[in-house]
Amino acid sequence: MPHLAVFPGSFDPITYGHLDVIARGRRLFDGLIVAVGRNPGKDALFTTDERVAMAERLVADVLAREPDAAPVSVRAFSGLTVDFARSVGAAALLRGVRNLSDLQYEVQQAITNREVAGIETAFVVAGQTFAYTSSSLIRQITAMGNDLTALAAMVPPPVVEALRQKKEARHPLLERLRAERDVDG
Repeated sequence: MPHLAVFPGSFDPITYGHLDVIARGRRLFDGLIVAVGRNPGKDALFTTDERVAMAERLVADVLAREPDAAPVSVRAFSGLTVDFARSVGAAALLRGVRNLSDLQYEVQQAITNREVAGIETAFVVAGQTFAYTSSSLIRQITAMGNDLTALAAMVPPPVVEALRQKKEARHPLLERLRAERDVDG
């Protein structure tokens, strides 16, 4: 029976760190689903459709670089991650871990997912290059920075361009982050 993994996240936006986990995960499993979800505790910068489209475009590049590794698909989902994972027949969740605080949170989630839903979690430790990159940080830099070229080390060019467009359109989330900085600063 093939071992399918689900790599869940909000991917708001998708980063080089996410793409690294995808590339490495497809060497560990027979198939991988990048599950684009919504975190109800966070405001999204990109719509679900925008996040799925960006992920599909960038995953296609990952697939082209290593065509013999496992296939990857991108799917949107809502609700509990474990419910989605069970619905697609996944053997495990794939999670990237950047640091000790990530590990502490992820281990707690993994134990809960195993006890409550019977699904295992596999961890991939982030490469040193990606250890401090997060989608939250990227959104903050976008909101507060004038020159988005600095993001090129953290996200692929299509993502930088999509961030530039959100900034130019004065997306409410970016405006709120900027206003919060102005109040705190």
